[in-house]
Amino acid sequence: MRPTHRLFWFACGWALMGFAAALSMWLPKEIMPTDWDAVAWQHQIERIWQISGATLAFLLIFDTVALLRMVPPSVLRQHSESLALGVWSDVELRLLHRYRRAVRLEVFDHHPSHCEAEHAHQKGLLIPRQGTEFRYRVRAKERGNHHFGSTDLLLHSPLGFWQRRLLVGEPSSVKVFPNFAAVSNYAMMSMEQQSAQLGIRLQQRRGEGMEFQQLREFRQGDSLRQIDWNATARQRKLISKEYQDEKDQQILFLIDCGRRMRSKDGDHSHLDHALNAMLLMSYAALKQGDAVGLMSFGGDERWLKPVKGVANLSKILNCVYDISPSTRASDYNSAIRSIMTRHNKRALVVVLSNIRDENADDLKPALSLLQKKHLVMVANLEEPELHDLLDKPINGFQDALRYTGTKLYMERRHAITKEFNHSGLHTVNSTPKMMPVALINKYFEVKREGLL
Repeated sequence: MRPTHRLFWFACGWALMGFAAALSMWLPKEIMPTDWDAVAWQHQIERIWQISGATLAFLLIFDTVALLRMVPPSVLRQHSESLALGVWSDVELRLLHRYRRAVRLEVFDHHPSHCEAEHAHQKGLLIPRQGTEFRYRVRAKERGNHHFGSTDLLLHSPLGFWQRRLLVGEPSSVKVFPNFAAVSNYAMMSMEQQSAQLGIRLQQRRGEGMEFQQLREFRQGDSLRQIDWNATARQRKLISKEYQDEKDQQILFLIDCGRRMRSKDGDHSHLDHALNAMLLMSYAALKQGDAVGLMSFGGDERWLKPVKGVANLSKILNCVYDISPSTRASDYNSAIRSIMTRHNKRALVVVLSNIRDENADDLKPALSLLQKKHLVMVANLEEPELHDLLDKPINGFQDALRYTGTKLYMERRHAITKEFNHSGLHTVNSTPKMMPVALINKYFEVKREGLL
């Protein structure tokens, strides 16, 4: 318990009254009226001071006992079991009590330390025979398992002289996943509509790597290679073969969790953006009937063998939602040898990383080894700050040095990309925020060209 400002001012008033009683004894007789009885006046002030003190003491005792006898209200916290990284989510606190009068209180909920909150500290009134609800919002800044503590209540006494602090309610846990808002939007639209809205290009099919689906009548625009001449002879009209994208193919993500992925783009790390891109492409691949698996390296090492079906997207989420970038250098050679040992069937292996020129000498032999059995795609995250530096005006020698160094660095990275492309690798270079769209564009390109 702790005193309030109201008790402080009451105590100050009582003390001033006692000071006035003491001061009246020292007043000069010359300024007093002729009929002034100083002793009687002093006794009267003392009596008032004593009565007011006794009254104040009685009120304090009554207020203290009333506050101590108040049964703490119960608090029920309601929130989603899982949150999306960087997305605001509502938290509701419901207070239940049996008070017969209105009680003022303050509420502060101990939200996770890795979440920012809006209006977590509120003031309110507990109405008799009614439950009271408080709502606030939280936004997670880091993925993983986070915990809510107990709720901090500050109850006011009936007369407002005291405040009593109580910790009530049970702690609760919440999982923070990568931001799957893009996946939710993707699920609500058809493939063509989603492609148009996200900038995903649906490209014309080429090659013969398509599965036969059905026979139908010849349509204008069909190629002569699609005509089934045996069916045409039987039906005595042109019949075309219709193909669909190949299914039951394997997609494997190789996710770098090393120190390079600690770089920030906005509020989130490169690893956060890489997981968002992986999540969107995984949904598209599962929707197409492909199997998706993953392996992380350079920090938290996780392995998930390929799974099929959109319902298994939750397995992918649960496998990676709590991984974080480490401070170690990534060992690409060891990671690639490990994934080749664990998975033998030909697959599209997508390497999600932040590759720089100093990594190229170690990475090239490992990727060449991986190419012998798999189709390899390298998704390289670029720092958007580098593009901003190139766009800034040059106003002095230091700006010229900064521009030249950035230009040389970007040229070395582009040279690495050209070497990868010449060796038969597929590359996707993009800023972190644009990586999801760029990656899924490349996936559809591979599917429609029948490269896998």
